[in-house]
Amino acid sequence: MSATGHRKDSEPSTSSSLQGSEPCRHFEFSEIQQATNDFDESLVIGHGGFGKVYRGNIINGSSLVIAAVKRLDSMSSQGAAEFWAEVEMLSKLQHCNLVSLIGYCNYGKEMILVYEYMPNGTLEDHLHNLGTPLSWLERLNICIGASRGLHYLHTGTGIQVGVIHRDVKSSNILLHENWAAKISDFGLSKISQTNRPSTYVKTVVKGTFGYLDPNYYATGKLTRKSDVYAFGVVLLEVLCRKRAVDTTLDEEQWLNLARWAQESIKEGNLKHIIDSDIRDQISPKCLKEFVRIAEKCLHNNPKQRSTMAEVVVSLESVLTSQEKFNNSMQTPRKTIFGRMVNMLPFPFKGENYGLIPAGRAEQSLAVGRSAGSAVGADHKMFPDKHYDYSGLETFKFADLKWATKNFSKDLHLGSGGSGKVFLGWIDKSTLAPSTCGNGNSVAVRRFNKGRRHVEQWMTEMSLLGGLAHPNIIRLLGYCNDEKHEYFLVYEYMENRSFDHILFTTAKPLSWGIRLIVMIGVARGLTYLHSSKNQVIWRGVKTSNILLDQDFNAKLWDFGLAKFGPKIGKTHFSTVFMEDYVYVAPEEYLQTGYLTVKSDIYGFGVVLLETLTGLRMLDGHRPNEQHSLVDWASQILAKRETLEEIMDPRLQQNYPLVAALKYAELTLRCLAHKPKDRPSSEEVLQDLEQIYDINK
Repeated sequence: MSATGHRKDSEPSTSSSLQGSEPCRHFEFSEIQQATNDFDESLVIGHGGFGKVYRGNIINGSSLVIAAVKRLDSMSSQGAAEFWAEVEMLSKLQHCNLVSLIGYCNYGKEMILVYEYMPNGTLEDHLHNLGTPLSWLERLNICIGASRGLHYLHTGTGIQVGVIHRDVKSSNILLHENWAAKISDFGLSKISQTNRPSTYVKTVVKGTFGYLDPNYYATGKLTRKSDVYAFGVVLLEVLCRKRAVDTTLDEEQWLNLARWAQESIKEGNLKHIIDSDIRDQISPKCLKEFVRIAEKCLHNNPKQRSTMAEVVVSLESVLTSQEKFNNSMQTPRKTIFGRMVNMLPFPFKGENYGLIPAGRAEQSLAVGRSAGSAVGADHKMFPDKHYDYSGLETFKFADLKWATKNFSKDLHLGSGGSGKVFLGWIDKSTLAPSTCGNGNSVAVRRFNKGRRHVEQWMTEMSLLGGLAHPNIIRLLGYCNDEKHEYFLVYEYMENRSFDHILFTTAKPLSWGIRLIVMIGVARGLTYLHSSKNQVIWRGVKTSNILLDQDFNAKLWDFGLAKFGPKIGKTHFSTVFMEDYVYVAPEEYLQTGYLTVKSDIYGFGVVLLETLTGLRMLDGHRPNEQHSLVDWASQILAKRETLEEIMDPRLQQNYPLVAALKYAELTLRCLAHKPKDRPSSEEVLQDLEQIYDINK
């Protein structure tokens, strides 16, 4: 049921300050009639406050495409204002988690919107109308997609403005054929100036009961946190499979989901409110965290609610934690700390290796005594107890030797500065070594000997034990033996490393796949840079991007990673990295200053390699082209010469406007001054918009 409110038809819902692409296509009414068989009732696929939605075949350019045609009902409370708001908004917003507007038609009293067709309907349909058996992981992925779309609306349309949706609900979350979530229905949306002290919009209250922010309803002050509240209700819908307001009961017994769930949680009845279909699928840890996210979204004080950026990161963490739980072995897990110190072949002298956040040293775990050398309480090697290592398995050297056929050359996957990586197999349930081709595939990394490599081994193990994200490699366990051999065991990536596929495989990657890989990397970086302790990866390069069978990117090799600078500081000095071609100028030309923007420079190099299909350094190229950055940057800045450096294997199968935006983003990442580079979050938003153009 929509909340009441009136607005003149001439009132604009948006502002000319919203910058974007060209307006969408205008359709003739006769085209719409033909597409829908003159609005044949058998083609109706939905009905909302605006009117009926029809399935139609639209001629778009030279193609016949299936579209969703939404026609304004003459009896609807909505009208021209909502119609033009939708046209203006969606013609200028581009994101893979927003529904795309193909065009519109206004003819006399007819007002019609034409969207891309979403074969799987709405989230509301599957939760409440169709009884679809959505798994917990499917629901989580839908929530993540929707949260990314809302986050883009709030922050992704430019530095000056953001968009408040104002009607977030499960019926406005559409599902593509691959179940990707897309936010729809922008008729009530408002522009919000993000650069002003006053961040609310004073407006007549509109929205949908059950999702309506109580603070907005009481004050008329609309903020982005009003969308956050509504999304919190959606999270509860997904968890409990109950409507925001259950009107099937007697009016006096109507159930308000947000209030009911919050009261049930306080009473300790959390497990009893979960949809019984998924109750056995959720790990206790994930359930607790998911509910915490929903509660923060629903906080009475808008200032205490999460931002959508925080919601995205938190949900991604829940997804990864759930996947870990699903893949966890049933054998008792072993903790890392009982044997850690005795593994070391040399005494330490109390150096800080950059893994303990400032001010947290007193919380860190002290390492005991090693090889007869005293290591006092002030020697703390690992992050604080916030990090959970209990999921890491301790492997025996003999087991890894068997699993890799004695580290056979035939199973050698690759080599790096710290050691070699081998393919191995372990039993799914017992983790015992398995014969070649049986059980679970794993990647076994054997570190080179020497103090520096052991330090990297410890850094990687301590850091990855506390990271959980779909675009970060999953560490399964570790091994050390009395001969001072050090190993880490990871999940196996079927498509190996990105550099292998980009530079050496015969079949070139398509433009779309390249963008998917880059978006995955950007998501991983955004997670690292926005995490509580802000991690600087320092490993951004194509060989450190691994790809699964669906070309989802996973970051790996964290041996040189560091936590961000102390609060109030913008940078800190660091030891120079050997792989200098990806290193930002401030690290090697100036004073070794390191910030998250150093990662962005490295990512700029990766973006450039992906665009051109060329390695950063190649002595076989002409002298002036040895350095890809020096040579290509000059060409990138000239729109008319961009095709000179585009990978010829793409055979011009890419939208030129997308390639130009990609080139512009690459140049920004490669800016000489760190302050001129975008944040990882901005990079992600730009790449998602570029990918949307690709569609």
